[in-house]
Amino acid sequence: MSRQLLIMRHAKSSWDNPDLSDYQRPLANRGLRDAPKMGRWMRSAGHIPDHVVASPAQRAQHTASLVCQSLGLAEEAIEWNPAIYNADLKDLLEVLSKVPERFNLTLLIGHNPGLEFLLTYLGGRTSDVSADQELIKTASLALLKLPSDWTKLTPGCGTVMWVRHPKEIVET
Repeated sequence: MSRQLLIMRHAKSSWDNPDLSDYQRPLANRGLRDAPKMGRWMRSAGHIPDHVVASPAQRAQHTASLVCQSLGLAEEAIEWNPAIYNADLKDLLEVLSKVPERFNLTLLIGHNPGLEFLLTYLGGRTSDVSADQELIKTASLALLKLPSDWTKLTPGCGTVMWVRHPKEIVET
């Protein structure tokens, strides 16, 4: 039996206040628009996670809150994991290894370049993205099918089902 992982990069952040640390950067107006948009799309497409784990950095935290609100999920259910901020591949694999087996669809919200390393490690490069493009742009989502044992994730063990960017989502 397989489990699924939704990988989401935080929505577009603001660089307007140079006095804020990277960790404290808030969402920009585009991020405030795109995060709930992606949550509404996930809901309409039936991709409602039963577990959410996110970076506690301000921009990722706000993204997770807006997405969960759009999905009808309680913000209290979000697992805030500091290891996701500035995470490399090893850190993210460690985070995933601790996701309880009872969850079938987990949403991981974090940052690049770690998320792109994770996506290419687990599922390889997606054919619809050229080598010089970002795989996971701000507020983008990727869905992977993975083996059921997340303590033993290996290179190429997953299948990338799709990658969706906010600009592709048309709301009616």
